[in-house]
Amino acid sequence: MTIDIDELKNLILDAAEKEEPDGGISPDEVLFGEESRLDLDSIDALQISMAIQQRYGIRLSDSKETRRAMASLQSLAAFLSQ
Repeated sequence: MTIDIDELKNLILDAAEKEEPDGGISPDEVLFGEESRLDLDSIDALQISMAIQQRYGIRLSDSKETRRAMASLQSLAAFLSQ
């Protein structure tokens, strides 16, 4: 399965109820943590996981692998494509 980065970005923004920051979000931009311009937290991660499960039928567990996958749009798209 190929994951469209823009579709994934919109899903994340919608699920977390966030606005896209000025200049947009690059595919390799950090989504969580101090470096993130989106200011996503653990509640956002849960909402994003649920949205991914609804849209793509892929259940994300609360694991280190999932946290690494959610580091950026690019890493999440690659993880979901496997």
